[in-house]
Amino acid sequence: MSKLVTIYGGSGFVGRYVARRMAKEGWRVRVAVRRPNEAIFVRPYGVVGQVEPVLCNVRDDASVRAAMIGADAVVNCVGILNAVGKNKFDAVQAEGAGRIARLAAEQGVAHLVHVSAIGADAASASDYARSKAEGEAAVLAAFPSAVILRPSVIFGNEDQFFNRFASMARMGPILPLVGAATRFQPVHVEDVASAAVKGVLGQAAPGVYELGGPDVASFRDLMGEMLKVIGRRRLILPVPFFVARLMAFGFDAVQALTLGLIENKVLTGDQVKNLRHDNVVAPGAKGFADLGIKPSAIVAVLPDYLWPFRPSGQYAAIKASAKNLRKA
Repeated sequence: MSKLVTIYGGSGFVGRYVARRMAKEGWRVRVAVRRPNEAIFVRPYGVVGQVEPVLCNVRDDASVRAAMIGADAVVNCVGILNAVGKNKFDAVQAEGAGRIARLAAEQGVAHLVHVSAIGADAASASDYARSKAEGEAAVLAAFPSAVILRPSVIFGNEDQFFNRFASMARMGPILPLVGAATRFQPVHVEDVASAAVKGVLGQAAPGVYELGGPDVASFRDLMGEMLKVIGRRRLILPVPFFVARLMAFGFDAVQALTLGLIENKVLTGDQVKNLRHDNVVAPGAKGFADLGIKPSAIVAVLPDYLWPFRPSGQYAAIKASAKNLRKA
């Protein structure tokens, strides 16, 4: 019988790519998510019955254990950018991560891959970064042979980074940025998934790997590259941090007053804290080179999925070609 991997958060941005690759490796894939009826799209990643979404809440021992029964490997892709309701940073990214690792050790799982983030720091003022670090510590305490992946900002077809700002660029002549000088090292989601698969297959030594692409650039420069790809000229306006804090306070207040019914998807106070710090691979850290993976450059990927944001959408290349014909 083929081996089984349980991927917690397997229908999310990163998880779905890991699921697809593991199916191609011939493994049975169990996608553990809170709303399995909304994750039906993962089934075609393999043959009939090979990839199945199952119900799981990482805040509950019984739920996590049930999704793990019989698994040869486990991947934890669960993470949040905004704390809403009972899904707080500590509950999901610290306690949830520790719970998965503890139960994986109890179940005798052979390999555990945990997806964290660059910037994980137990002393951080950001709840996101602090809880990520606490999650890593809990994973290693329960499962010392775990492979921990720390990606920088991840880009790809469904990302909430380039897609989000490309959408904003369609709405007006100004593109406001908080932390315009902050440096990032964007990493393609396919490369992160490849690293996770290496961990599942036992082809990566235990430890922490910081994953960044070949491009290191400021937030402003990344948005400049994005604007070139979508063929739009916009004024990039840096937003001072004190203004950003006031804006985030207002958005957070609306979420709190509505008890989460109106979720703050614009800018949170915690995100403002994170944007103060560079998000790049630390000197001397293990990374893609240690995994035998060559990461993709931004310019090689962005045109593949940002074309809908061009003024002429899919017809941009045709119109450009027609102009050249007229000149000839």
